[in-house]
Amino acid sequence: MARGGAEGRPGGLAELKRSGAVTALLFLYECGTQEPTQLQPIADRLGLTVQAASHQFRLLAARGLAELKDGRYRPTVAGVAWLHGALGVLRDDVNGRLERLHVVRSLRAVAGADLTAGVPVRLELKDGLLVARPGGGGGSTGRSRTSARRGGLVEVDRLEGILPLTPAPVRVLVIPTADLAAPGLPRAIGRGLGTGDAGVFAAQGLEALHLARRASARPWLRFGVAAACREASRVGVPSTVLVLDSELPHLLAAFGGPDPPPLEVSTVRVGARGERRAQRG
Repeated sequence: MARGGAEGRPGGLAELKRSGAVTALLFLYECGTQEPTQLQPIADRLGLTVQAASHQFRLLAARGLAELKDGRYRPTVAGVAWLHGALGVLRDDVNGRLERLHVVRSLRAVAGADLTAGVPVRLELKDGLLVARPGGGGGSTGRSRTSARRGGLVEVDRLEGILPLTPAPVRVLVIPTADLAAPGLPRAIGRGLGTGDAGVFAAQGLEALHLARRASARPWLRFGVAAACREASRVGVPSTVLVLDSELPHLLAAFGGPDPPPLEVSTVRVGARGERRAQRG
């Protein structure tokens, strides 16, 4: 609990976790708005025993914030000032948190079928894109605000439910520096990549990019590799990253922090299918 001068008023929601802080604030508020002649009504409203309410009054009185005057329990002048200050701090704290909390009330999605305005839709992720299809059900749902042909953009509001997000893996293929001059390395990389074209393909560093372009005609991401793969993972899109073994620690460090994506690390072996080195997730 932060101390605001001699009054020691609460400094925000986080500091109200201190034992007794919430009770003291609510108790003094009841005294200020009800001016009861007995502690029983306050105890009932706050879910306390009369003994606990009496103890709370004594604590506040010792701080000069509450008093029994003319047979009524009241806040003192200092208590009223403390109450206004404490509630003002809490109001500012709550308002600040609400401003930082982005609540999605409407959005745009790709129409998974022809849609007319006003019909219920269900939302799902497909290849990392938000898709709206006709119908309701579980998960995330809404209602189309506009009409749209399949493949077009549709506005959706009246959102309900939660869209489940399953992080996709980030597959890291490590190229041994000792094999850079091996003539079969591009073919070995091609085998490691497989035949699928779904997801993000990236190369970390000049050597990896050079070999990636020799191994496959896929479009290769070169800049912001870790950030792009992390973002793709969050929306369920898998990714594959080529990296030289000397660059691997730097790449893995970029995936650190909270909520890292599932990582699958294996080594490209010339003339072999590769061996799993490590797995993190």
